[in-house]
Formats: sequence, C-alpha cells, structure tokens
Amino acid sequence: MAGILEGKKILITGVLMESSIAFHAAKLAQEQGAEIILTAWPRPTLTERIAKKLPHPEKVKVLELDVSNDEHLARLEGQVREHLGDRLDGVVHSIGFAPQDALGGNFLNTPFESVATAMHVSAFSLKSLTMALLPLMSEGGSVVGLTFDAKFAWPQYDWMGPAKAALEATSRYMARDLGKQDIRCNLVSAGPLGSMAAKSIPGFGELAKVWDSRSPLSWDLSDPEPAGRAIVALLSDWFPKTTGEIVHVDGGLHAIGA
Repeated sequence: MAGILEGKKILITGVLMESSIAFHAAKLAQEQGAEIILTAWPRPTLTERIAKKLPHPEKVKVLELDVSNDEHLARLEGQVREHLGDRLDGVVHSIGFAPQDALGGNFLNTPFESVATAMHVSAFSLKSLTMALLPLMSEGGSVVGLTFDAKFAWPQYDWMGPAKAALEATSRYMARDLGKQDIRCNLVSAGPLGSMAAKSIPGFGELAKVWDSRSPLSWDLSDPEPAGRAIVALLSDWFPKTTGEIVHVDGGLHAIGA
C-alpha cells in the first residue's frame, strides 16, 4: 500500500536532534513515500549527521539556511530546484529562537532588540520562508509550522509566548492570502518535549510539570512521534480543505481549565 505522501516533495527545517519533532516528521515523511530536503542553521554538519539516521539517508540533501538572512532566502528556490526539480508540495517550519535575556523570567526587562530577534526568527520567518519557496508551489501544497499554545502565559517562556502568538496570527493571514493558490497553512501545537529548543528555556522543567497534573492523556516528554504524525497528516491530501487551523497534540491539556 502506498504511503500518504507518496510522490510528494517536502522541505523540512529544524532537524537538529534525533529527539526533535522535525526529525520524526522527516522520518515519517520518508516512510510515507515523500522525497525530502532539509535545511539547517547554524551547523549544517550537525543536521547531516542526524540525517544519517533517517530511513533513506542517501536521498537526503541538507541546505544551509538562515531564515533571517535575505541572501540565503533568495538562493533557496534555486537550490531546491537543483535537488528536487521544479515542484514542491510541502514545507515544514520548525524554527524558533529567542536570546537568553528574552526567556527565564526576564519578560519585563527584555530589550527590544532581543524581542525583535525572537519575532523575526520565530514568526516572520514563516512568511519569508514560504514566499521564498512559493514559485515551486504552483500546483498548491501545504505549509505546516510548530507552535506552543499561545493563548496562555507560560512560566519561563516569556517573549517566546508573544512570538508564538505572532506565528499563529501569521499562519492565519497566510491561509487567507494563499488559499487562492490552493496552498494550505496550518500549525501543530505540541506539548512540551525534551528537544534542543526546550533545553534552551531556563526552568523548562517547571513548565513541563503542568502536564503531569492537568493533561487528560498521559504525556511523555521523550516522545515527539505524535507531533510528527500530525505534521505528516497535514502535509498529506487527507486534509484537503483544512487551512488556518491549529491542531493540538498536547494530550488534551488545551481543553482543560484546571
């Protein structure tokens, strides 16, 4: 039986560790029949090493891409054409960054320069990455990003919270403006996981403890596969009329008040 991504060509960002959601999305995408290309920053060699653990590492190309660098974005279309041809069916945005002084309880003292960096890399890049690849998506496609439920103020998360809120709004506006080109834009809101991004948040353990007492379904900090499955499902043709949506893969905590 053919996989749900059979014949599709997908670009995936953010494969930094084997424990990352992006790695599991890449692994599942290959298993479901997709041809993938990865981007990495600031250490492409790290992603190249991790890519060797994918089901078909010999088929994977890693491109250097800093989404805040206009030159990198300008050359991306040509690089993807060289390795995947003239069509791209999906994009996975798994990118987020905030300087240390924008995290860990420093919300009221964070300078604007650090806030601007967080917003640029974590939110605006969803638009800039998609627009860089838009010429390759003339037949439509699916853009899937990753968020951490921005309806709430989380402990220690600080300016990444507003950055994720901006990401969620950006996805909705992209859904509005790209729908006419049959491009769907959705987000997966995952619960806390022991990823590299999580480890960069001071006091991450305090935030993760919320799931121990409030999540209806048991939550495993070491299992990113459920979120990876949601990404692959949204990349597939099984959600042909779903756009501007946030799919929660958080054990159901988003639905629980107390």
